[in-house]
Amino acid sequence: MVRQVTEFDAADDLVIYPETDDEPMAQNTLQFIWIVIIKEGLEILFASNPDVFVAGDLFWYPIAGDINTRYAPDAMVVFGRPKGHRGSYVQAREGNIAPQVIFEVLSPGNRKKEMDDKFDFDQKYGAEEYYIYDPDRNILKGWLRSNKTLKPIKNINNWVSPRLGIKFVLAPTTLDIYRPDGRKFVTPVELDELYQQAEQRANAEQQRANAEQQRADAEQQRADAERQARLNAVSQLLQTGMSVEQIAQILSLTVQEVQSLNSL
Repeated sequence: MVRQVTEFDAADDLVIYPETDDEPMAQNTLQFIWIVIIKEGLEILFASNPDVFVAGDLFWYPIAGDINTRYAPDAMVVFGRPKGHRGSYVQAREGNIAPQVIFEVLSPGNRKKEMDDKFDFDQKYGAEEYYIYDPDRNILKGWLRSNKTLKPIKNINNWVSPRLGIKFVLAPTTLDIYRPDGRKFVTPVELDELYQQAEQRANAEQQRANAEQQRADAEQQRADAERQARLNAVSQLLQTGMSVEQIAQILSLTVQEVQSLNSL
């Protein structure tokens, strides 16, 4: 069950924090796809943890009462805050907990100053990990906080995020992101394909199990019919006065089998 966010600082209660700047979430389809892959992959990863909040393109206000100091990361993860719908992430209303992990996905329209400003914001206001992925050039960069500074991650390929536990693998043409259990972050379309494949495998396994059960039932029916036929034959031959040994010889049974049938 999703818990609603109801914590407010009394001095901050009347401040209205804008929820939009009317700018598009993404500048092209490739950038949007990667924002969705990362944000939704993180949502799925932490779906069972009620105290991990994941958001995409949501304003983060780090200073109480300051509606001008704000920034909307492409994706962010906050540990220690409950899930729930928000119009923005107002840090003063969130136990003063800053987002620990920030993701940005580049598009050709991003300018160096814009990205420098975002980096400076994250460094100043407490992000622990900061990642930038350029899907057009397949370049991933990351920074990890050391004391008060975000320092570059030198060997980003096969890097495992300390906070998230996810692994970044730079393939020849794309970025693969793996969960701690080895499953890969995928698009919603790929996720649906995986679901359909799993469903097909489950249906095939059910059909195989049904066929096995049908064969077992048929074999049991055959065995029951054969046993009944032998029982009838033993009963009829006993009525003629034959001995158990004679009946066993006629029916190609052992004496013990005839005795067992005769006891039924």
